Amino acid sequence: MSIEITRRSILQSAAGMGLSFLMPAMNLRAAEDRGPKREKSLLVLWMSGGPSQLETWDPHPNSTTSHMEASAIDTVIPGLQIDSRLEQMAEMMGDLNVIRTLTSKEGDHERGSYFVKTGYRPIPKLVHPSITSIVTERKPATAKLKIPAHVSLSNGPFPARGGFLGDTLDAFRVYNPGGNLNNLRAPVNDKRQKRRLTSLDVVTRAFARGRKLVTDRTLHQLTVEQALQMMNTEQLKAFELDDVPDAEKKAYGDSKFGRGCLVARRLIETGVRAIEVILNGWDTHASNFEGCTTQITQLDPAFAALMSDLKKRDLLDSTVVLCIGEFGRTPNINPLGGRDHWPKWFPCVVGGGGFTRGQVIGETDPTGKNDSVDEIRVQDLYATVFKALGIDHTHEFQTDIGRPISVTDQGDPPAEPIDRLLV
Repeated sequence: MSIEITRRSILQSAAGMGLSFLMPAMNLRAAEDRGPKREKSLLVLWMSGGPSQLETWDPHPNSTTSHMEASAIDTVIPGLQIDSRLEQMAEMMGDLNVIRTLTSKEGDHERGSYFVKTGYRPIPKLVHPSITSIVTERKPATAKLKIPAHVSLSNGPFPARGGFLGDTLDAFRVYNPGGNLNNLRAPVNDKRQKRRLTSLDVVTRAFARGRKLVTDRTLHQLTVEQALQMMNTEQLKAFELDDVPDAEKKAYGDSKFGRGCLVARRLIETGVRAIEVILNGWDTHASNFEGCTTQITQLDPAFAALMSDLKKRDLLDSTVVLCIGEFGRTPNINPLGGRDHWPKWFPCVVGGGGFTRGQVIGETDPTGKNDSVDEIRVQDLYATVFKALGIDHTHEFQTDIGRPISVTDQGDPPAEPIDRLLV
């Protein structure tokens, strides 16, 4: 077997670990403090598929045209009602803000997800970084952190990417949150493991001889070093739930999303800088009401338990929490009993470190015929998120061809923070 084939097989084995090693950069620091002095993290709850605003954060229970089957429930914020199935979240809304009038021009899942994950509309020959990748680059964790600083929990079609900032800022993807990570423990004893690593080093150096530029681009050596560092740290336990009491697990709900939110909290405690937890299934072109019930049954306990734990553990003041999807759903019901794509306006929930609490921004027309009141652009929302995190939203990156690209879209008009949302 040739050296090249051996090297390729090693890389394939590494990819099989779930460590594809377009892993996040690990020039990292782990947080030790709690409270507002702790370095901030960003936690995105990504509602994949485009959740219906009428069945979540913007119901119109008294409208005869909104075609609702569920009722609305009062929350701890005076005058704010949300879907009645979000019963636990109704008690937690006082620590959050609701924006009901985000607006987008992208009504396709892929383009809409790209826009909402990056703050930029897609353009040819340039991939923008996700906001979680930007946070990881702008707010690097400390060297005490031995696990990735940018993590995506559960599977989704449009993962958070480093874009022009580089593949090392892609999210480390964990498809089954709370399950033991495969192949991260050496299957042999220490003595044999050392012999294997020595042999690997011989192969690596032989291949690299005369190919330095090529091997540097593959990130092979960095990949191996990061893998070994990760394999030998107790911080891996943050990804696992074996030591979590059953009552704590139960509070988050018996779902992949619930386990993802619980793992996310543990990762924040460990010092991870940016986390995405994905809840799939919001693409309700058919059977909208049944589909929303299924999703809300997972969202409500997990989101509420997450907020409660962050607050009790003195982590909320240092964690920006954002619950958002790529667009909303049409006010009208189609012949299949579903709602179609609706980027005209859609909601998000945001709060935590640096944000005020208990605000409701925007009003919408349940018929969809009239303009909404107080529309908010996605890029302005992200300028606000970055400012709360202590990141200059006007900072310019340089792409590989020397093109300057700002953290947030500085088009016409340029993105600006929503100051009324900030403390």
